Amino acid sequence: MSNKIQKIGVLTSGGDSPGMNAAIRSVVRTCAYHNVECVGIYRGYQGMIEGDFVNMGPRSVNNIVNKGGTILKSARSAEFRTPEGRKKAHEQIVKAGIDALVVIGGDGTFTGGLIFNSEYNFPVIGIPGTIDNDIYGTTHTLGYDTALNTVVDCIDKIRDTAISHNRLFFVEVMGRDAGHIALNAGIGAGAEEILIPEENLGLDRLLESLQKSKASGKSSSIVVIAEGDKIGKNVFELKDYVDANLPEYDVRVSVLGHMQRGGSPSCFDRVLASRLGVSAVESLLEGKSNYMVGLQNNKVALTPLEQAIKGKSEIDLELLRVSDIMTT
Repeated sequence: MSNKIQKIGVLTSGGDSPGMNAAIRSVVRTCAYHNVECVGIYRGYQGMIEGDFVNMGPRSVNNIVNKGGTILKSARSAEFRTPEGRKKAHEQIVKAGIDALVVIGGDGTFTGGLIFNSEYNFPVIGIPGTIDNDIYGTTHTLGYDTALNTVVDCIDKIRDTAISHNRLFFVEVMGRDAGHIALNAGIGAGAEEILIPEENLGLDRLLESLQKSKASGKSSSIVVIAEGDKIGKNVFELKDYVDANLPEYDVRVSVLGHMQRGGSPSCFDRVLASRLGVSAVESLLEGKSNYMVGLQNNKVALTPLEQAIKGKSEIDLELLRVSDIMTT
């Protein structure tokens, strides 16, 4: 390992996700293992601009591996998007003696880190933290597995009331640009139909599918919808459309919202966070920069930040086929 880096800063930015605390813990303890100081940066890039720092050691991250959210808080910073804001941030971290950064978040977080590196040649490594699983270069982002389990548990409960009242439920889940949560949770919870941004089912086919379900003897149905689905303007418009065209259905809507972000991270997310935190710190100590650490073929691998930002995470075509068969 190189001894050039003596102090590493760690921050969380953008939307929070379960597993961020486990990643912070991993970064802090890996720094301690290699006799490197670690500084926590509160409120992401905004905290960097304001010099809102705290020294962190192994005991400062006790009992956080099981906690959702982020102890370092998160914020979006309009000021950091300006050269003046980034100049202030650079002055603050130089003043604090920070030599490198680990940034935990999504493509916005990585974009900030990449620009900061290009302007100041400052070493940056990214850890993907977003429940949407929409980052290129990793099969899993931190929080995705936990969010899936949360959504499946919610749909299981909704199905109980759907069956009791012979109702059709539209369940909206997060996924503005990617349908990973909807597709996987829909299959896992046995949904009758799954609507995702990547596949435009169309209103006619949706009605046809629901009619087929009714004709086959199903007295209740669950339709899982990613928030970015293109069929209607929103889930309530879809409800109105089905109400008007299939009056035999008693339709309800459940928007799961931010409950998908919260909760104790799953074992998978805790282990993933631990692996990625170790790799992030050790990559910096080896002189690497401008990479994201991610999971590929169950191995930790590095992807250039620019590729992680510009690349597109692909929906699993095999799962789409499985979904079609399971909704028969």
